[in-house]
Amino acid sequence: MNRARVLLLNPALGPLDYRVDREHVVVPGSIVLAPLGPRQLAGVVWEPDQMPSDAEVGDNRLRPLLGVYDIPPLGAPLRRLIEWTANYYLAPPAAVLRMALASASALEPKRSVIEYRATGQVPGRMTPQRSQALERIGERQGLVRELAMIADVSDAVIRGLVKSGAIEAVEVTIDDPFPVPDPDHAPPELSAEQQAATDALVEAVQAQASQTFLLDGVTGSGKTEVYLEAVAAALRQGQQALILLPEIALTEPFLRRFEARFGHLPIAWHSDLRQSQRRRAWRAVATGEAHVVIGARSALFLPYRDLGLIIVDEAHEPSFKQEDGVMYHARDVAVMRGHFEQCPVVLASATPAIESQQQVALGRYRELKLPKRFGAAEMPEIKAIDMLADPPPRGRWLAPTLVAAIAETLERKEQVLLFLNRRGYAPLTLCRTCGHRFQCPNCTAWMVEHRLMHRLQCHHCGHVMPPPRACPECKEEDSLVACGPGVERIADEVAALFPEARRAIITSDTIFSPARAADFVARMEANEIDIVIGTQLVTKGYHFPNLTLVGVVDADLGLQGGDLRAAERSFQQIAQVAGRAGRDVKKGHVLIQTHEPKAPVIRALVSGDAASFYAAETASRRSANAPPFGRYAAIIVSSEKLDEAVEIARMIGRTAPEAEGMRVYGPAPAPLSMLRGRYRQRLLIHAKRSLDVQDVIRGWLGALKWPNGVRVAVDVDPYSFL
Repeated sequence: MNRARVLLLNPALGPLDYRVDREHVVVPGSIVLAPLGPRQLAGVVWEPDQMPSDAEVGDNRLRPLLGVYDIPPLGAPLRRLIEWTANYYLAPPAAVLRMALASASALEPKRSVIEYRATGQVPGRMTPQRSQALERIGERQGLVRELAMIADVSDAVIRGLVKSGAIEAVEVTIDDPFPVPDPDHAPPELSAEQQAATDALVEAVQAQASQTFLLDGVTGSGKTEVYLEAVAAALRQGQQALILLPEIALTEPFLRRFEARFGHLPIAWHSDLRQSQRRRAWRAVATGEAHVVIGARSALFLPYRDLGLIIVDEAHEPSFKQEDGVMYHARDVAVMRGHFEQCPVVLASATPAIESQQQVALGRYRELKLPKRFGAAEMPEIKAIDMLADPPPRGRWLAPTLVAAIAETLERKEQVLLFLNRRGYAPLTLCRTCGHRFQCPNCTAWMVEHRLMHRLQCHHCGHVMPPPRACPECKEEDSLVACGPGVERIADEVAALFPEARRAIITSDTIFSPARAADFVARMEANEIDIVIGTQLVTKGYHFPNLTLVGVVDADLGLQGGDLRAAERSFQQIAQVAGRAGRDVKKGHVLIQTHEPKAPVIRALVSGDAASFYAAETASRRSANAPPFGRYAAIIVSSEKLDEAVEIARMIGRTAPEAEGMRVYGPAPAPLSMLRGRYRQRLLIHAKRSLDVQDVIRGWLGALKWPNGVRVAVDVDPYSFL
C-alpha cells in the first residue's frame, strides 16, 4: 500500500488519507502514528470501502505516516464491530475506536515503568492533605498522577511525600507473561441439569460458530459452574474467552472462584487498574497471551487475537448500558461481537430481561434452564410485610415483624442482609423553620446527607459541601432535619436495636475497589459480620452460606418515577437480593416491606410465579408497542444557557421528519433539567421495530446546525429517562 485511509483518535474528524513511504508496511488494522497539523495522533488503517472519506485528496497532497506501532493489527471482526457500534448508536467511529485503544501506553515498547508506594514512614511535617493522602493510598501503588487521584490531592502533595521518604519509587516490569489457566485443574461435580446445559455450551464452543444462549437459572443454581466449563472448552482449543461482569466490586470474589477452578487467575480489566496493569493486560490480549479476561463492559472492545467465547454474567443488569460518551449496551454489543467473531455468546441471569426472553421466543437465542438450586439448597421463603397493617414505631423504618425475625436469626448465630437501594443517611435535608431544602447548585437534585463522611453530596455530579450548623436561608441554628432513610440511617436503627451485632454498610462509597470487596467477602465468610446493610451492590454474585435472612426495607422505592422498566427492574432487583438467602443447607427467609402488598411485582415475588409476571409485563409492552416490540431513541440537548437549550430543542422538534411508524414527543425539560451545570431538554422518538430509526435521525440532525456551546446527544434504546 502506498496510500492508507486512517481513522484517527479524534471524534471530531472522519477518516483521513496518508502516504505510506517504503520503510513502512501497513495492512488494514495496522496501528499507526500520523501527523495532524502540528500534532501527532495514533490511528488505525481502515479499508476505504468500509470507511468512505468526505473528500478525496490527490496523492501529491498527502502527508506521510510517521510510523507503524509494533503491535498486531486490529482484526477484521473488531473493525466490523466498531463500524456497527458507531452506526447503531449514532456515535463517531473514532469515539468507538478509542475504547479499543484504551491504553495509550500499550502502544509504546516499554518494558518497565517507575511507580510509587507508601513506605510506612511518617513525614516530619504532617499536613491535613498529607495525612489524607497516606490514609487513602494505603497499600496501593501507581504513578504520581494515579496516587493523587486516589487521594484527591494535587500531584505536588504526592511529590512532597516522595521527597520526605513517606512514599518510595519502585520499578515495575510490565510485560511479564501471564500464567495459563488449566482447564483440567479442578473440574466440578455437576447435577444432571447443569451437565445438560454444559454439554450444549461446550458443543457450541467446539463448533466455532455464532450462537447466542440465554442461561436462565434461579439464584444458586450453579450458572457460573456451567459457563466456566464452556471457558474450559475454549482453553482446550487454544482460544480466548471473555467474561463480562456488571460491577467492579464483583471482580475480586469471582477471581477467587475462577482460581479454584483453573489454578490461575484470569486477566482483569476494569477502571481500578493502574496504568501499568492496563498496559500489560492490553498487550497480552492483543498478542493472544491473555487466555481469559474478566472485566467490566469496556473489556468488550479489547483487541482479542482469537476470541472463542463471550459470557455476559447478570445480563439483565442496567449497568451494562453506558450512559455517557458512546451510549452502548454491552449485552447487545456482545451478541454482535459474537456474530463477527463467529463464536458463541452466553447471557447468564436468574431474572432475564424481557428483551432477551423475546429473542428466545423468536428463535434467535437458545434457552438453557436451571430451575432448581444446586445440591440440598432450597429457594428461600418470601413473605410481604404490609407497612399499613404492621408499621414501624414513629421515627423508625423497620417493621416489628422484621425486627423480630432479625433477633431470631442472630440468636441462631446466622447472618442478616437488609437491602435499601439508597446511599447515605437521608435523601433530603430541610429546615424545619422555613422549609429550605438543600439542592445541588449544578443539578436539579437534592443534596444527600452522608453522616459517616460529614458532608452533603450530589449523587449526579459529585458536588460536596459540609453540613452547615445554621439554615442558609433563615439563619436559624440546629433547625436542619434529615428526611427519609438511607442505608446509614438504617444502620443507626440497627445499632440501637441490636447494639451487640457487628454491622457493615455496603455501598459504592465503602466498596469502591476489588480489594475492598475481597475484604468484605473474607469478613462475611469468617462470620465477623452479623448484619449487612447494603444497596444494589449486594444483590448479585455473592454466596454466603450463613446468610439466612434478607429484609427489603422499601420494596416500593423502585416503582416510583414512571420508568418503562420500573416494574421489571424492581422484580429483578428484589429477586436477586432474595437469592442471597439460604444458598447452602440452612433455610432462607425473605421479608419484603411494602405499602402495596397486592401490587403485581410483590405478588409475583411472594408466590414465586415469575412466569405470570413476565407474561403480563410482556403483554403490556406489546400493547404499547414499547421495547422490545417497538423502538425508542432520545435526543438530549444541553447548554449552559437555558434559552439556548430551549431554542435548539424547539428547532430540532420543528424540523422532525415525517416517517411512517414514527412519532416524536417533546421537546420538554428533562426530569433532571440541569445536570453538571448544563440545562437539558429532551425529545423522545417512538418508532416501529421495522423502521431504520438511526438513518432517519442521522439525516434529520445532519441537516441542522447549532452553536458550539450546545451539545446534542442521541441515546438509542435508552435505559435511563432522566
